[in-house]
Amino acid sequence: MPSGTVAVLGGGVAGLSAAHELAERGFTVTVYESSARFGGKARSYGVRGSGTGGRHDLPAEHGFRFFPGFYRHLPDTMKRIPGPRPGHRVFDELVAADRMMLAREGGADELITAAHAPASLDDFAAVTQFMFTVCTGLGISPEDQAFFVDRLLVLLTSCDERRYGQWENQSWWQFVDAEHRSPGFRRFLADGLTRMLVAAQAQEISARTGGYILLQLIFDLSRAGGHADRLLDGPTSEVWIDPWVAHLRGAGVDLRTDTEVDGIDCAHGRIAGVTVDHHGARETVAADHYLAAMPVEQLRPLLSPALVAAEPRLAATRRLRTRWMNGVMFYLHRDVPVLAGHTIYSDSDWALTSISQRQFWPRTDFARLGDGHVGGVLSVDVSDWERPSRRTGKVASKCSADEIKAEVWAQLKDHLNDPGRVVLEDANLASAFLDEDITFPNPSATANAEPLLINTAGSWADRPDAVTSVPNLFLASDFVRTHTDLATMEGANEAARRAVNGILDASRSSARRCEVWKLAEPSIFGLARTLDRVRWKLGHRPAKPPLRVTADGGLEPVGLVGRLTLR
Repeated sequence: MPSGTVAVLGGGVAGLSAAHELAERGFTVTVYESSARFGGKARSYGVRGSGTGGRHDLPAEHGFRFFPGFYRHLPDTMKRIPGPRPGHRVFDELVAADRMMLAREGGADELITAAHAPASLDDFAAVTQFMFTVCTGLGISPEDQAFFVDRLLVLLTSCDERRYGQWENQSWWQFVDAEHRSPGFRRFLADGLTRMLVAAQAQEISARTGGYILLQLIFDLSRAGGHADRLLDGPTSEVWIDPWVAHLRGAGVDLRTDTEVDGIDCAHGRIAGVTVDHHGARETVAADHYLAAMPVEQLRPLLSPALVAAEPRLAATRRLRTRWMNGVMFYLHRDVPVLAGHTIYSDSDWALTSISQRQFWPRTDFARLGDGHVGGVLSVDVSDWERPSRRTGKVASKCSADEIKAEVWAQLKDHLNDPGRVVLEDANLASAFLDEDITFPNPSATANAEPLLINTAGSWADRPDAVTSVPNLFLASDFVRTHTDLATMEGANEAARRAVNGILDASRSSARRCEVWKLAEPSIFGLARTLDRVRWKLGHRPAKPPLRVTADGGLEPVGLVGRLTLR
């Protein structure tokens, strides 16, 4: 085993993932985390002061955790973490949601589908049928529906060169020609999907990123035994982050909280040291290798002229953009399950999605939480903080905490309640909590300590690799180039693996490399992608997909595959 020291700057999912892989390979690792808790955006915590009479504080999250079936890197790590239950691994704490629901405003019938599907030759077509049902309910014409499927097929049959050379530089809005489509198409298929899934606007996110993540979710719905929607069976830190931290400490990792990185000293093209501050006490950290596992907005202030000169690609990170995606927790006297899975509020001004948590937390004793009278938790993600609410005319980022909680609650009621059924009642609301990362420095300002990176069109060129030109500096964060290509826990874990592999190469280690996987795609489109590579080299536009939508809702072959039915 190699001997060497690594300073990991940041204790979120990327930093902990890197520490895990390095410790397994014999490195001496110290992790420096600026906050009081490990886990970054994935952490959970207690609502301070909410526990009375010796009870625990109510659980709160930065936002609900969501583990799609296409994740491979993070589940692989979770399988190597002893779980909170004897004989179990953290991976065993994942449970599959059974349903997904699209709730519409004004009492319209909800659209519900299974969050999984059996295997068949027409997997892709079967799942797309739900999209047709959704589109019909939203007033999207059959022509626009067919066009949308055609766009997905264009992505599937495009070679990698076209994906990065053409679709990366187009926005999702441009790619789906939203400007010339129906209002329903623009609201749901163009803007709605990107806002609710990745907190991005359709006019800014790249078609490559938005389109291929959407396809991965569709594949999850159609893959035999696959699940598009998995959750943890308890508060995140309780069932995952805390056991992970304990496992790393047991493996010899030195984990330090409340320690902020003040400076990165670059001299002669190498990192000479890192200055950290712990409650006012400053020290210079020296290590063989430095692994920056920090969000881009935290790393940018540390980019000195000497460091940028040594690694010019870091200068482009200043062009990367972030948006907000944060959670609001509603604590209910009486549990309201709503649905055995996630609900998407398709008409909500602030792009809301929610999960009713208690049904997935079987071992959580709610009688021992808060004041003992909370029976359920509705966890909501707010994904659009810049669109005005029709009710108040204000954007979420300009509202007070009370205004945010009141407006989110009202938008939920707009979608779930109708004249014949009241799902959410004001009398059932015990309290509400806004993610602690949202702060209010003064009455006219709102700040977010942990925004989310957005893959804007063309931003791939501005994102660095995990291995830099500085021989002892490596990057592990969700802005690093990865196959996952999205600011997610999976992307952070993959970036950490790439950085660790770079350290292994730099130290000439014989230890096995971390596995890194590409996103899976149906092999049935392999020939079409090969042919498109030829067209790309010849400078031709993409060919028509090998499938076309027929008048009866089927997918008809154009010379390559057998007929698939959407019915």
